[in-house]
Amino acid sequence: MSANTALPPTLAKIVQRFQRHSDPKQRYEQLLWYAKRLPPFPESNKQPENKVSGCVSQVYITATLADGKVSFEGDSDAQLVKGLVGLLVEGLSGLTPAEIVSVTPDFIQDTGLNVSLTPSRANGFYNIFQMMRNKALGCEVSAQAEAN
Repeated sequence: MSANTALPPTLAKIVQRFQRHSDPKQRYEQLLWYAKRLPPFPESNKQPENKVSGCVSQVYITATLADGKVSFEGDSDAQLVKGLVGLLVEGLSGLTPAEIVSVTPDFIQDTGLNVSLTPSRANGFYNIFQMMRNKALGCEVSAQAEAN
């Protein structure tokens, strides 16, 4: 449980939501719920620089910085992966780049999802997470460049 204390509040809530379900099927349903919550992703954003590499399915992530906070958008052609995207978009949006970079992906173990994800999906999760961290850093670098 100590890992949760370092999690941003929204992400900690998401982890707690998954912890309430001991049944893998209920966890999958929870993931699908996150997939449904994702706003429609603009086709125009489905560019190579927004595509997550190392994923079996098509996954796209964008990040914008406003008032020092990062907003993510994402999409996937696979529902369970889209749920992972939704979980991460909801859990990491509204944080500063520094807060995002301080989050480690091992919180997935606290959700219990890692035991029910196939190795390729688990790997995809880490790739999506890594891309979101990189995009957050990219936002910060751009913001600093504009400020100078």
